[in-house]
Amino acid sequence: MNSLSEIYTELIAEESRNPENRRHLPHPTCREKGHNPSCGDEITLELEVKDNVVEDASFTGNGCAISQASASLMINLIRGQSVEKTKSLIALFQRMIKGDVTDAGELEELEEAAALQSISHMPARVKCALLSWRTLEKALDKSGKEMT
Repeated sequence: MNSLSEIYTELIAEESRNPENRRHLPHPTCREKGHNPSCGDEITLELEVKDNVVEDASFTGNGCAISQASASLMINLIRGQSVEKTKSLIALFQRMIKGDVTDAGELEELEEAAALQSISHMPARVKCALLSWRTLEKALDKSGKEMT
């Protein structure tokens, strides 16, 4: 096993068990459920968006290590970001996971979430990695509307 693959494996294991982002927010402005029918992964994403900034985010749910780690890494990345910046990060992550963006310089914006790049070579796991990001995209589209 090479060192990059060891780092990837360690990061997935660590983030999938990280309790920091796995909680309910006291005053979410948006709540969105996501489900991956192909494997049964489920998450509920909660956002607190104020003045067009994602002030806080959290998730609850069950799923494989990849879906849980991806959700946690995503939250670390978007907390404190503008909604516009968050949407650009979603698009970049989706292009990376689909294998459309491979340039390390471009992927620096994703910080630790860029470690999930190798999932683009595992078609069965792509939906796992994308679950929280697609849920976030839906949540932001509804953000500012009545909470569901």
